[in-house]
Amino acid sequence: MLVDGKPHRTIWPDEAGVAVEIIDQTRLPHEFVTARLETPEDAAHAIRAMLVRGAPLIGATAAYGMALAMHQDSSDAALDAAATLLLAARPTAVDLRWAVDDLSETLQPAAPGDRFRSAWARAAAIADESAETCRRIGEHGTALIEAAWQGAAKEARPVNVLTHCNAGWLATVDWGTATAPIYAAHDAGIPVHVWVDETRPRNQGAALTCWELANHGVPHTLIVDNAGGHLMQHGKVDLCITGTDRTAANGDVCNKIGTYLKALAAHDNEVPFYVGLPHSTIDWTLDDGFKIQIEERDGAEVTDVQGRTPDGTVTIVRISPDASPAANPAFDVTPARLVTGLVTERGVCPASTEGLLSLYPERRPNRPG
Repeated sequence: MLVDGKPHRTIWPDEAGVAVEIIDQTRLPHEFVTARLETPEDAAHAIRAMLVRGAPLIGATAAYGMALAMHQDSSDAALDAAATLLLAARPTAVDLRWAVDDLSETLQPAAPGDRFRSAWARAAAIADESAETCRRIGEHGTALIEAAWQGAAKEARPVNVLTHCNAGWLATVDWGTATAPIYAAHDAGIPVHVWVDETRPRNQGAALTCWELANHGVPHTLIVDNAGGHLMQHGKVDLCITGTDRTAANGDVCNKIGTYLKALAAHDNEVPFYVGLPHSTIDWTLDDGFKIQIEERDGAEVTDVQGRTPDGTVTIVRISPDASPAANPAFDVTPARLVTGLVTERGVCPASTEGLLSLYPERRPNRPG
């Protein structure tokens, strides 16, 4: 997507082909800074410390992390150690395990001398496939925004879309999941306006979604997390689109904390609630989203916030009493019954087991006789 008018991805190999570079998302929106990853430890740190975040980008970074491990040491022991290291970085996003398993399966039968070359090629392919997958999510999701436009046009106004957290191109390799339909609709000339939840505690909506929408020229307005229901009650939201870090096989969706509350408000106000996701985010081993391990992060993310002072200094300040502890569950689960539809690279389907299997029939269990 665009940064200062120039196309950009969130992760890319260096010219020598022995390291990768990323956008350090902890520095946005006040500073655009890149970081260099040279080792699997670098990749694991980038994932854990959220220099990269979002399920698809975490997966791509993990894939490159496996390749970087093979550049250091291509032995079986090093392969297993890299997989263990990267899998421990963050527990909720299923793309992480998907990418690590993919690289492990690719590399295990390969001779040690061939492993780095094979790993690098596969990691690059995963990044390219992720970008194309998100572009296709955008194609399928555009029809939903276009349909909403038929009603909005009668009132001579844009389509109002509400999103939560950052499921934009910063959360993927390119295009995004929830934002891919928004970008595609905007580029097609459909007037669209985005209500952007600030998304406490890390403010990914305020810091990241607003930053990328502004770079692409998409009209948007930042709102506090608790304003969404109010806007829906007053007819100011045509549809909601969020992303997901893991979707269970029954259609339950695990996403940034607060997503469930948006879905409840949408359901109560008869506002369609869609979720954009790539195939890699579907956990076919789980038939119940409430079995997903919810990551508990440091309470300092709740008690402290980063911002820019009037003199331009970027700093961190505490907003709560020193004696007050903070809980910080990073995700919640939205039950499938509250989801209008899942927007994938293969099309839009109901949030249900049968809905998902209609798009991914190869996942249907073989039945005897």
